[in-house]
Amino acid sequence: MTVTTEQTGRSVPSRPASVELDALKAALDHQREHVAGILEGLTEEELRRPMLPSGWSCLALVRHLTLDVEQFWFAGVIAGEPDVAGQLLAGTEAHWCVPDGMNAAEVFADYRTAIARADSVLADADLDQEPAAWPVEIWPSWRLPDVRRILIHVLTEVACHSGHLDAARELIDGTTWLGGNPYAG
Repeated sequence: MTVTTEQTGRSVPSRPASVELDALKAALDHQREHVAGILEGLTEEELRRPMLPSGWSCLALVRHLTLDVEQFWFAGVIAGEPDVAGQLLAGTEAHWCVPDGMNAAEVFADYRTAIARADSVLADADLDQEPAAWPVEIWPSWRLPDVRRILIHVLTEVACHSGHLDAARELIDGTTWLGGNPYAG
């Protein structure tokens, strides 16, 4: 079966939404693994070390991915769970900080819990469905129209941040995700 795209007028093979969802989910899972994997072996002090003049640390970036990405987009926007947008409005800068008394193991546990909840939301979602909620108070003139575009947005954000973590890790101790020097002959 083929469909004609509106933009190009060309016929392209159609594919079941489940194949597309599986491919997007696999790519997202790979990036999630990258986030955790590039940070393996770092000490609490190394994870908390400010890496840029703005003061962000690797651990704070994982906290951001937990609250502002996994929890916000999946539970808040796609599933429409109450108060998620309100939590984001309550202080986005706070989401880039690890609360006093919260250790690295707790930050990573929260990240894994948020991923499990996000996966549960995705398991019940259709790529073409509209989000159950949209934070117009945050973005009054911008909107992602469906789960597909939200998933692509999240995948892009997680991939971008995993790259940030790659650079931070290399600055900390020289470790690279793929190992070794990719430019060596």
